[in-house]
Parts: sequence; C-alpha cells; structure tokens
Amino acid sequence: MISIKIYEQGDDLVIGACDEHLLGKKFVDGKFQIDVSKNFYEGQRINKEKLAKYLLDATIANLVGEEAVNCAIKMGVVDPDCILRIKGIPHAQMIKML
Repeated sequence: MISIKIYEQGDDLVIGACDEHLLGKKFVDGKFQIDVSKNFYEGQRINKEKLAKYLLDATIANLVGEEAVNCAIKMGVVDPDCILRIKGIPHAQMIKML
C-alpha cells in the first residue's frame, strides 16, 4: 500500500506519497538524506492505480519507495534516469510546468 497526503497550494495540487512501510523512517547516505515524515506523507492508504489517478492531476509530487516511484515511472511522469537513491530507497520529485 501507498500512503498519500494531498495539499492544495493556490492553483497547485501537491502530493506526498510513499510506500507505507517507509513512514516515519529516515535514510542517510553521505551528504544525502530523506526523512519520510509522518507529518508530510501520512494520509490515505491507496493502491498504485489510485496513485496514478492522483498523479494525473498533481502539479507537484514528492515520491518515496519502490512502489510509489515505479508507478510514476510507468506513467511516464518521472524519468527513471532521474531517480535519487538514498540507502537504496528511491526518491523522485515531479513538477508539471503549465
């Protein structure tokens, strides 16, 4: 399952989505770190199909974990060559320029 939290910032729809088992964990690898904060990412529990629907509408997305990131790659909204891995955990950001 994927945890997703949705934010509306003016005209932007911002989502934070992560693989549920990563919630509350912090990963550090040299100068890089990611804090999968429950405050930012914890929300509805959804499957990949529902995440894909949210990604179609999102203008900004912050994604962490194999399931969440791979969903965005399969949709073509994230380039697989632009994934950052921190301690083996994939992280991607998406911004739609309108």
